[in-house]
Amino acid sequence: MYSANDAKIAVAGAGAFGLAVALRLARAGRSVTLLDPAPLGDNASGVAAGMLAPISEALFDPISRDHLALMRRARDLWPDFAEALAIPLSRAGVRIEGSDSWCAEVAKRLEQLGVAPTKVIEEDWRLDSRPALAALRAAAEQAGVSFETGAVAAFEPGALTLADGRVEAFDVLVLATGPGVRDGRIAPETAVLSPIKGQLLRATLLDDEAVVVRGEGVYLAPGEALAVGATMEAGRDDLAPDASATQALRQAARALRPALDLDAAAVEVGVRATTPDGLPLVGWSRAPGVMLAVGARRNGWLFAPLVASMVAAYLTGDNPGPEAAAFDARRFEKA
Repeated sequence: MYSANDAKIAVAGAGAFGLAVALRLARAGRSVTLLDPAPLGDNASGVAAGMLAPISEALFDPISRDHLALMRRARDLWPDFAEALAIPLSRAGVRIEGSDSWCAEVAKRLEQLGVAPTKVIEEDWRLDSRPALAALRAAAEQAGVSFETGAVAAFEPGALTLADGRVEAFDVLVLATGPGVRDGRIAPETAVLSPIKGQLLRATLLDDEAVVVRGEGVYLAPGEALAVGATMEAGRDDLAPDASATQALRQAARALRPALDLDAAAVEVGVRATTPDGLPLVGWSRAPGVMLAVGARRNGWLFAPLVASMVAAYLTGDNPGPEAAAFDARRFEKA
């Protein structure tokens, strides 16, 4: 039985979803091994501004506009989750800056969302992605999670095959690897996923202001370095920096902060996976023993505690909660 207490669980993917899931399962007393071929942070969760920003997502990503209430509920899980891991949360908010006409359009969209027009969206928060990944990994190791380097090539209950040919005995596979599994080979439901290449720039901070600045076509998110982001290149899954794709980003950033030294900025590239409705696939696959936690679009960090709780509920036979239908891993199957 996949939910048995002694089931050996493999979690594929060491991003926000994978680490949060592994930690939650290990703390529930399960035997968990996390597999990833890349160094910590070398994934979409590391190449991120760490936004926990339901309002901004609903404002600037049209596919997310119908999910505002759900995204707010996901964000509200973060204070307790972060406190337990000593992950600092910035609640300085998101400040809207730009031309009068653009700011007026944003105010109109806020009203349509049922949010009072404001220059600073205080309910949008942020964390530093790479330190947060390190904190999650440290907590997972302390909870007993084993870590292995490797990419999953195939799975059936009792036999997980890695890309290098190794075969290891696991009863359950939690697939949390993002765009690399979207061919449907390991889980047929992943065939609905499509890639989005995102590039952001890491620049030197101009000041110690904690607020995120959102302008037309760009955001400036402070942290260990200033994150200037981000492109959304639908259908692309290569990791090569592309100066032509970041040109508009640089122009928009300079319009907000002419003093920024973007010529010296480092370019970081990540590939995210998205579903047709912008919400992740969470739950049992039709493939025996495979649990899905993939397809977060731009909201891997925002949804991580919620998804971890849902996966743990599925694997312990508990109620996965009110988001189960919205995140249902098989919701795109044809009748």
